[in-house]
Amino acid sequence: MEIKAIRLFEGGFMNQPFAFGGESKEGTDEQIIYRSSLQNFLIDMGDEVILVDTGLPKEFAAPAKKLGSPLYMGEKVKDYMDGLAELGYKPEQVTKILITHKHPDHTGVIGNFPNAKIYISPEEADAMKLEGENIVRSEYKESYKNFPRAEKVADGVWFIEAKGHTKGNSIVIAELDGLYYMMHGDVTYCDAALKANKLSIIFEDKDAARETLDRVREFIQQNPTVYLSTHCPEGYENLELKRVMKL
Repeated sequence: MEIKAIRLFEGGFMNQPFAFGGESKEGTDEQIIYRSSLQNFLIDMGDEVILVDTGLPKEFAAPAKKLGSPLYMGEKVKDYMDGLAELGYKPEQVTKILITHKHPDHTGVIGNFPNAKIYISPEEADAMKLEGENIVRSEYKESYKNFPRAEKVADGVWFIEAKGHTKGNSIVIAELDGLYYMMHGDVTYCDAALKANKLSIIFEDKDAARETLDRVREFIQQNPTVYLSTHCPEGYENLELKRVMKL
């Protein structure tokens, strides 16, 4: 197994109310800024290729850099499909796509992979109106560590219910060489929020998001975890360094 980052945007920023204000913005400071980026992840199993989310559509026009903006995604580095090709992969090699949630920066090009099964929660599948033989509505019939609902999708790769950011949010954990690589979508927008035990922006279910963050933090405290964020550079930096999160 090998895990790789597909890097899409670089050099962005987010302010503290955005990064820490999911439950309350009280006590946050707009002048405190954290780095932002956008990347998704790929798991090469040797005999199959698994994507965790699929970036933005090529035609997406990123908002311009603006002073005082709560979030600036950064400058575009490459389109998702170009990034995949640069890593040496063709669309037809992809066998599974694991969708953490429905937002377009995680689902932008799911239709570009003719041989892939798309694993997604029933709630997100309904929201996106996804149908067809390639859509796998995860039932999460197993448990995994301290997560009560999960599904094993390959040897050492788990698709885990983690509601909150959206009603059907999921995370992915891959086990490799004694470490646990957690690809969590938007459970937090930056690593600083995880360390401070703060929820980043929530779109649908604050109570569920708090429960998910508590479980994520408990897992990290009990297992050597490399935390792979989508929206901050620590996501690919942690991957490159095999840096274990300390809480």
